[in-house]
Amino acid sequence: MARTSELTRRGVTEAELTSAVREGRVLRPRNGVYALPEEPAAIVHAAEHGGVIGCCGAAALHGLWILAVPAEHHIWMGTAGTRRSRCTECRLHWDAGRVEVGILPPVANVLLQVALCEGEEPFFAALESAFRHSRLSAGETAWLWRHLPLELRWLVAFARSDADSGLESLIRLRLQRIGISVRTQVSIRDVGEVDFVVGERLIVEADGRENHERERERAKDLRRDAIAAGRGFTTLRFTYALIVHEWPLVEAAITGAIARGAHLLR
Repeated sequence: MARTSELTRRGVTEAELTSAVREGRVLRPRNGVYALPEEPAAIVHAAEHGGVIGCCGAAALHGLWILAVPAEHHIWMGTAGTRRSRCTECRLHWDAGRVEVGILPPVANVLLQVALCEGEEPFFAALESAFRHSRLSAGETAWLWRHLPLELRWLVAFARSDADSGLESLIRLRLQRIGISVRTQVSIRDVGEVDFVVGERLIVEADGRENHERERERAKDLRRDAIAAGRGFTTLRFTYALIVHEWPLVEAAITGAIARGAHLLR
């Protein structure tokens, strides 16, 4: 995707552009902006309205962990956009920055949009994913903190960079809410690295793998759990569906194990 001015600098004439559009070899989302037909439809749609794809859609394209991308289009307009822009089937974001045709918003802007649209949990999972992949500088993190609502700022300090997936982020945040602290990415002799340890002896694992992969790895997981049991540990293992869709069941399993003292060193 490019503007007319950039293409003419590269030697493309307006007549050639007009011909390419007429023949379907090039799209023209709006006056002065051109795109190749294989450009994702969401990005072309955003360009039609004078912006670029934003929020969860942009986060996913940045490679951040996202629970789900809403069907509604989210478009980042930046501070240079015009408030006269209207889109009945999408949401427009006006947070600070300059929109460049076809270029995703900066990760800090995307995280701010996720926080404002989706709330605490999706934001926190995406934030830890950004830290995990070193997608935020210290300056960008400070900018994000300043622009977040006051009630969400504590999550920036609480976030870590060692979460392997957003499922781990959700578990740690939800347990924190009910007063349960965990150690993350703990190495246990002969077992390997586990996602969480509560207290001294309660292991919590988040299994976010696809069904076919989970079946292939099931024997390995059971062997690890057996070794851990031999060393005095109790292992609770939860799937994506349980964590995302049946959290009360997961919480009851963890708090029940703690009530029985499964987390204590005997």
